[in-house]
Amino acid sequence: MLHLKVITPKKLVYEEDVNAVIVPTVAGEITILPKHAAILSLLKEGVITIKKEKEMEYLSVGGGYLETDGKTIHILVSRAYGQDDINEDRTKEAMERAEKILSDTKDKQERDEALRSMKRSVVDMKLLSKIRRRKSS
Repeated sequence: MLHLKVITPKKLVYEEDVNAVIVPTVAGEITILPKHAAILSLLKEGVITIKKEKEMEYLSVGGGYLETDGKTIHILVSRAYGQDDINEDRTKEAMERAEKILSDTKDKQERDEALRSMKRSVVDMKLLSKIRRRKSS
């Protein structure tokens, strides 16, 4: 087993013993298993897959860092929330708003914020899609 901690600047989001964790690093997705070699890695915005005994959990995360010694995994990210915190309708609305801003405005700051919002929405939709695929299989 691995002891996983997911931490944002505001709070400890997740802390449990798990069997494996799949994380989105800047070099691609990697799977951390018990007794993994010690690493420090840069994470990109994406979905973390947490494998427990007979279940899977997912977290939507912003960019950050991962550190493990093969026994404990510390994940420090700008934001993190679970599958139960995502509302599909609101996520779609946020994506539509971002698309509208990107097509209608030339203001760099507004466009940058719209791009960040769109990235979050895409990650959240990916997480919801993973959940649907798991339920249908």
